[in-house]
Amino acid sequence: MKRHRLDMHDPSMARDADMIPRAVVAVGATSTSESWEHAQHAHRKGQLMYTLRGVIHCEIEAGIWIVPPQCALWIPSGTFHAARGAGEAEVYCLLIDPDVAGALPPQCCTLAVSGLLHELISKAVSFPPLYEVDGAQGRLIGTLLDELAQAPIEDLHLPMPLDPRLRRLADSLLANPSDKATLGQWAVRIGMSERSMTRLLLEEFGLSFGRWRRQLHVILSLQRLAKGESVQRVALDLGYENASGFITMFRKAVGQPPARYLADRAGASSATAAPAAIALHSGS
Repeated sequence: MKRHRLDMHDPSMARDADMIPRAVVAVGATSTSESWEHAQHAHRKGQLMYTLRGVIHCEIEAGIWIVPPQCALWIPSGTFHAARGAGEAEVYCLLIDPDVAGALPPQCCTLAVSGLLHELISKAVSFPPLYEVDGAQGRLIGTLLDELAQAPIEDLHLPMPLDPRLRRLADSLLANPSDKATLGQWAVRIGMSERSMTRLLLEEFGLSFGRWRRQLHVILSLQRLAKGESVQRVALDLGYENASGFITMFRKAVGQPPARYLADRAGASSATAAPAAIALHSGS
């Protein structure tokens, strides 16, 4: 089956597809071994990035999103975002006109991709850019949009604060995620009382400091584990004394240990089976 392939190192990839006069334009994108990064930009059409292989990292003002295999990131029309990846990756991109995207979420989110939705996206990628709107291809696009609107939302998102003091905290932990400073120590560092910092974190994130830091570790570990790094190496770099402590944290957050989670994703990718929806559990 012929697929329209574009180079993920080329930042004009989605912009060119954005100009094609169709409600949905589907393209495949590949990266071999070099790192790539697209500076902050926006599209007239909404963009769906569906990862088949590798991991994509996307940033918007409100947070950081991780897109592991068999997940899709929905970026609504006009949303400024930056994206980057490293190593081998394979991604399908859908550019969706705002006029037909009304049933999709109004904010960025990660979506689980079912077996049927996978097949519909894979088929759409083989269509010519100017497919027949009133023919079989146009009808398949309509079904794809219906299935996409019903895709369950997953929680693979790290919220980022708007308050400049909390942003310093977040940026510091992103740069040094192994920092084990307590809530009180961080409050002193950023010039706040512990009580005010706790209140502001809940107002901006809806999360405690402990849950936000745990989610940070899940996001960062997924990026590295998906590239083949060992659980032991990732655990130590994130500040855990051993792999067992890291695995316990990951299981509490995601519901599965990291090896099982990645194996299930790899199995779903090769068999195009529907992945189980993932919700980060709400413990403290």
